[in-house]
Amino acid sequence: MFNNINFLSVLRQKPNAIAMMQGSSDYPDINGTVRFYQTKAGVVVVAKISGLPTNPDVCKQPIFAFHIHSGNSCSGNETDYFADAMAHYNPNGCLHPYHAGDMPPLFGCNGFAFSAFITDRFYVKDIVGRTVIIHSSPDDFTTQPSGNSGKKIACGVVRVTRQ
Repeated sequence: MFNNINFLSVLRQKPNAIAMMQGSSDYPDINGTVRFYQTKAGVVVVAKISGLPTNPDVCKQPIFAFHIHSGNSCSGNETDYFADAMAHYNPNGCLHPYHAGDMPPLFGCNGFAFSAFITDRFYVKDIVGRTVIIHSSPDDFTTQPSGNSGKKIACGVVRVTRQ
């Protein structure tokens, strides 16, 4: 099934859903999109983010944890700007990093990040209304329940773009 998917053709289509990412008040320059394309092989996820924090030390280029969370709002409080995004999306009760919402990290590149991958951990219809979160630190893929990924620095709600 995977060999029969023309990914360039998929990416030319309108996505099934999109999350418009916005940074917290501590990171107001972060913005971008995360697009979700349902295919027979799985969901193609494409993230394009700008305004990410940078580090002049070439050996400490930022890596950001990237997850779908179970909440439906990018609101929060003074200590957690996106507290209402809640925990990682994990409908099967798996240990981290096997949550349905655990995704590959974003590698910062002069304040930008681009990522494209395919996953079979969820269908687009399962994540509509949920949140996408970018964290300040890389996910260690070990620590429970969320990979020691730091604070939430950007959020977007997944919205339907086509049926």
